[in-house]
Amino acid sequence: MLDIRPLGLDGVLEIAPKRFGDDRGFFSETYNASLFKDAGIDLVFVQDNHSLSVAKGVLRGLHYQLPPKAQDKLVRVVRGSIIDVAVDIRKGSPTFGKWVALELSAAKWNQILVPKGFAHGFMTLEENTEVVYKVTDYYSPAHDRSMRFDDPEIGIDWPIATDMIQLSDKDRAAPRLADAETFIY
Repeated sequence: MLDIRPLGLDGVLEIAPKRFGDDRGFFSETYNASLFKDAGIDLVFVQDNHSLSVAKGVLRGLHYQLPPKAQDKLVRVVRGSIIDVAVDIRKGSPTFGKWVALELSAAKWNQILVPKGFAHGFMTLEENTEVVYKVTDYYSPAHDRSMRFDDPEIGIDWPIATDMIQLSDKDRAAPRLADAETFIY
């Protein structure tokens, strides 16, 4: 019932649940704990988040929470499309500072699993894009961190020009990777 594809960084996966459709529409199990466990993904999700980005070019991220409130994230798009990015922020990891991107869309019906130890962000590719994601720990303002989306040390190739990107004040003021609190691998 699940197609799973590793994305080149330890634990970052594309997951494509099956969709069953007819002339009425479709049905899909987007998350099934038993199927995930059978696939080696044994996580307990405790919170669902849902965001709407009205404009194309909204960038949310790069966000993460420090231990002991670190979060695994299972992200999907229910309307529109995004470029979703995971950055390895585990100091000592052979892929520290490396990133991977995946286009998620309602049409593709795919998801990305972003494990603890990775910063996460996404950019909308369409107006009125809605993103839904599950997390394995509750939001904790005391552990919440962010880092620059345009840090040249990371070098993410965002598909929309920097001057067209819409950011929150928090994301605009985020530190670079070299100055951010990160994980120990």
